[in-house]
Amino acid sequence: MEDLSIAEQIRRATTEALLELGITEAKFAVEWPADMMHGDYAVNAAMSIAKSLGKNPRELASELTPLIAKHLDALASSVEVAGPGFINITLSRDTVTDAISKASSLGEAWGTNQSQSGKKIMIEYGNPNPFKEMHIGHMTGAVIGEAISRLIQASGAEVLRDTFGGDVGPHVAKALWAIQQSGTTDIATAKEIGDAYIKGSNAYEESPESKEEIDSLNTEIYRIVEEKDVMNLSEKDLQILELWKKGREISMEEFARLFALLGTKFDYTFFDSDTTEPGVAQVRKGLETGIFEESDGAIIYRGEKAGLFTLVFITSRGNPTYETKDIGLAFLKEMQIPTDEVIITTAVEQVGHFKVVLAALSEINPALAVKTRHIAHGLLQLTTGKMSSRKGNIITASELIKEMIETALERNENPLAAEQVAIGAIKYILLRSAPGQNIIFDPEKSLSLDGDSGPYLQYALVRARSVITNASETEHERVESEGEFPVQAIERLIVRFPEVVTNAQNFLAPHTVVQYLTQLASEWNSFYAQNRIIGGEFEDRKIEIAKAFVTTMHNGLTLLGIPVPEKM
Repeated sequence: MEDLSIAEQIRRATTEALLELGITEAKFAVEWPADMMHGDYAVNAAMSIAKSLGKNPRELASELTPLIAKHLDALASSVEVAGPGFINITLSRDTVTDAISKASSLGEAWGTNQSQSGKKIMIEYGNPNPFKEMHIGHMTGAVIGEAISRLIQASGAEVLRDTFGGDVGPHVAKALWAIQQSGTTDIATAKEIGDAYIKGSNAYEESPESKEEIDSLNTEIYRIVEEKDVMNLSEKDLQILELWKKGREISMEEFARLFALLGTKFDYTFFDSDTTEPGVAQVRKGLETGIFEESDGAIIYRGEKAGLFTLVFITSRGNPTYETKDIGLAFLKEMQIPTDEVIITTAVEQVGHFKVVLAALSEINPALAVKTRHIAHGLLQLTTGKMSSRKGNIITASELIKEMIETALERNENPLAAEQVAIGAIKYILLRSAPGQNIIFDPEKSLSLDGDSGPYLQYALVRARSVITNASETEHERVESEGEFPVQAIERLIVRFPEVVTNAQNFLAPHTVVQYLTQLASEWNSFYAQNRIIGGEFEDRKIEIAKAFVTTMHNGLTLLGIPVPEKM
């Protein structure tokens, strides 16, 4: 049983107890009670199967309780029937002590497992588009994608991070058109590109002439970028090509700077221009085999046959859409970096898009489709409302991060600490919502130390580290202790950490780690307020608890990608 988690040991003991009663098949849950006053774990086996056996759930629970206790042996101090038939289990002092010792001694390994050892998993996230500034939606995807990547890594898998940017397409044409209109022959900053994109987008909607020019430029850009021999390009084509290269380079440099602030570095970067050729080839091949069909000069996929909706994959102008590029990307990834699984993380707005893309991919190449899945995250809204990247009222990632750091500097004189607090505040808010749920971001509240914030967790960790440092560096009298130090609520919570991580890995749900760490920080603050740690009774035991808390909080924050300040 040593290699099993506590929950797994309880499940096995319950299964063995059921077998002793002649019950060979039973589905039941092993859960944490909402209130720790009811124990460390609750088993609903009796309630789950009593009806099928024609028994009273509480009576069946009474039969199971001594058998479960026997199989658990010293793991539990009590196994009791509760309510209509729950079985509540409280862990023994020795079990808790062993777990606390393990937490403080294992260091970074505490909370990790090898459940996916040997697997290679690629995860795509962030995906800002060159020729636009990175907006807060892409920042949201980057933060959530990084946390998911770290959770997967903590399961022993090899994780490959990639990001996919649109370096060709209508948005590029809009930006380059506006830059040409201004007479600029060189591009200096990402903001200059972002402003040009907004100008081009507005012109596209307001002027039929501008729309025609931008559409034509879009087609020209595809042709120029795909041309293998530059000798076939005119002087005008070469000027467009150089402007395109410069714009993409500046955009990517800015993205790299922002990703570094957010604690992310990608192993691979793919562009639309990489995926256009393989994507178009697969769609045209699928047209020949009946997967796709022509409609008014365009090539479409009838999603209705998969219970979805129709989408255009190649326009009547001959240009590939995002759908075709995603098909091309799937093949490009498999060709360059074969993996066991591919995860794509984007905003919830793209759920329909990916359902159709994966439906088409399942007909083109079933093996690729089976190992690919899309995970949606909610949309980020500041307390001022939803942003738009078209009309110019976008809040860029750069602006938000800068403003948060400036505010944090008012409370932290150390620039590094201010940056870590600001990034921690942003990440906490973005990660605390369940997958797919929209996120409301209040910049002021996110920096609060009063709870439910990144700085609240960071400060709890800094305070605990200070206690440990003071205990080792301060000369003080030792108080003799009598009896045994009772199990503390914070200890019982620390014991849960490996299972919290496992659950978050199984559902790719970072928010469960956020919720746990928030509760853990609260319990630490209560423990700190109610106990004299240095110079008090059971000092060694209390210091051991503080060390276990530090390890658990540090590892939890690291899993989420939240910085861990030395001081605040």
